[in-house]
Amino acid sequence: MTSNEAMSCEPARKGPDRRLCVAPMMDWTDRHCRYLLRLIAPNALLYTEMIVAAAIEHGDAERLLAFDPREHPVALQLGGSDPGQLALAARVGQQAGYDEINLNVGCPSGRVQAGRFGVALMREPGLVADCVTAMREAVTVPVTVKTRIGVDHEDSFEFVMQFARAVTEAGCDALVMHARKAWLEGLSPKENREVPPLNYGIVRQLRSELSVPVIVNGGVDSVPAFESRLAEFDGVMVGRAAYQSPMTLGKMHETLYGGSAPDEGTVVESFLPYIEARLDEGVRLHSMTRHMLGLFQGRPGARHWRRQLSQLANRPGAGADLIRKTLADVAGMTRGKNGQERQAQA
Repeated sequence: MTSNEAMSCEPARKGPDRRLCVAPMMDWTDRHCRYLLRLIAPNALLYTEMIVAAAIEHGDAERLLAFDPREHPVALQLGGSDPGQLALAARVGQQAGYDEINLNVGCPSGRVQAGRFGVALMREPGLVADCVTAMREAVTVPVTVKTRIGVDHEDSFEFVMQFARAVTEAGCDALVMHARKAWLEGLSPKENREVPPLNYGIVRQLRSELSVPVIVNGGVDSVPAFESRLAEFDGVMVGRAAYQSPMTLGKMHETLYGGSAPDEGTVVESFLPYIEARLDEGVRLHSMTRHMLGLFQGRPGARHWRRQLSQLANRPGAGADLIRKTLADVAGMTRGKNGQERQAQA
């Protein structure tokens, strides 16, 4: 029996609850964003931005992998295609405290393609399997893969199933499937998140033939959509909706786990001590407030909240008092709106 065959016979290692996940999003899901989202969804599995394995080997790994313990459960997403380098990065990630190591086989950006990783690797299932085997042998936490349902014209079920079988037999503990294929030519990364049509059917078919959990990603932007996808798959990964309207994530969490989602004001007040601690370390206010702009989405004062934080948080000396004042402004607008509604009903 080969080592790959032996590993494929092992039960998947128990990892964090993947029923509700927040997608890894470049330039968005940094440590400040993840801390904020943790306040809103205590049990959701959060993912880092993709971190290139070579940067961990040759760069400042401590800085790249730093996170607050209160972010748990949190998964580290790696990019790369060198099995040895990925194994080293995974080992360092586990030592840093991450609860799961995830391999990016879904990003379609030109920079990623040039580095021979991301979604282009779907065409090299054997290499990805070698990477998964090396990572799994290096760590005891779960190793997962995030990918898509196809690349360019290679989008048949047979194509994606060949890839899925290769990585699961190599020891992948779960697959996260973005239910869109990617076009490597002609579409930007942003367009690749929106233009290729969603095809949940191929993910459903994949799940019916695999023995590992399958988490679906793509197009989940409301609580009803979340409930619908959760009924079909082992978990749901939410991306832009969680970032652009964070309180929607709170409602999804409430639907799944019970309890009551915190209101916007409570979230802001809970985030303030973290902000003040990071300011004392020299972090710029804007680096944190940029993740808060969507908190009041659809509520009275949302525009004022966005405008104040967008325009003033970058100014020299800007601190937590800006947030407190803006929160008080929004609270006043909410009271005024509620008062007008009561008068209209009288």
